[in-house]
Amino acid sequence: MAEPRPPPRVWVSQPLFDDVIARLEEYFEVVSTSDVAEYTPEQISAALSDASGALVTLNERIGAEQIVAAPQLRAVANVGVGYNNLDIPALSAAGITATNTPDVLTETTADFGFALLMATARRITEAERWLREGHWRQWSFQTMLGADLHGGTLGILGMGRIGRGIAKRASGFDMRVLYHNRSRLPEAIEREARAAYVGFDDLLARADHLLLVLPYSKQSHHLIGAKALAGMKPTATLVNIARGGIVDEDALAEALAGGKLAAAGLDVFEGEPAINPRLLALRNVVLTPHIASGSLATRRAMVSLAVDNLIAALGVGPNAGKPPNPISA
Repeated sequence: MAEPRPPPRVWVSQPLFDDVIARLEEYFEVVSTSDVAEYTPEQISAALSDASGALVTLNERIGAEQIVAAPQLRAVANVGVGYNNLDIPALSAAGITATNTPDVLTETTADFGFALLMATARRITEAERWLREGHWRQWSFQTMLGADLHGGTLGILGMGRIGRGIAKRASGFDMRVLYHNRSRLPEAIEREARAAYVGFDDLLARADHLLLVLPYSKQSHHLIGAKALAGMKPTATLVNIARGGIVDEDALAEALAGGKLAAAGLDVFEGEPAINPRLLALRNVVLTPHIASGSLATRRAMVSLAVDNLIAALGVGPNAGKPPNPISA
């Protein structure tokens, strides 16, 4: 009698939620780590070499070099709505299904985007540092004067689900909402979001507060550079919860230091976790460590959806062969 075949092996790249990851064990041999890890490209290749599937985060970059020696690899489930860490053409060419986790983080990320906007405009972190450093000796009428949100003009660059969630929150502050997108939204969605479509340059010129929520691509790389920043009001604030590479950080630091832009709030960085030292030296920038989706409930939901995607992409479970969120063939 032939021995039963061992179950397919899946690699989980980072410690996530043990009880959620345990669902994979019903179908697969799970190889995981209990420690946050930083992998070299060679280590990723080795981890994938005998794996049928992988559940990875934005930290792990997977391209042609990482899959060339992974003949059994059939699916990569990314924990995140963005997936610029994955070379989708290379995965598709190899017949490997890639998935992501949209929707479940929309509301939480919109909450955070608006919170970061408020902190930036009202100089909250700058004021706290100033207070903690012992500078507050007497109340002053002109201490830490910031910019109002209510009644102002909010510009949203990238009007997907998260952008529309931010627009919904802005309506409670009686803000005018302008947006720019690759394509204009249907009129009914514009009415619901209380948002008006404008051209890119017009958005920059009119926004009191500009919030970036667009996907990263070759086309959007350094889209907000010296020229774009020069087109903004010097009193404006810029908030980025999209991807770091969309903003030219040196140009941003120059604008902030030179009084050409009032303030910036950044949750994402081009070289993260390394931060541009010019930004670290500035008082008028709020810096957070890529935590826009970082509520407990949302992060659990993201991992759960990634698990669902991986199980289905590997042809088992109730949705066998039909992962909820494929992003490649």
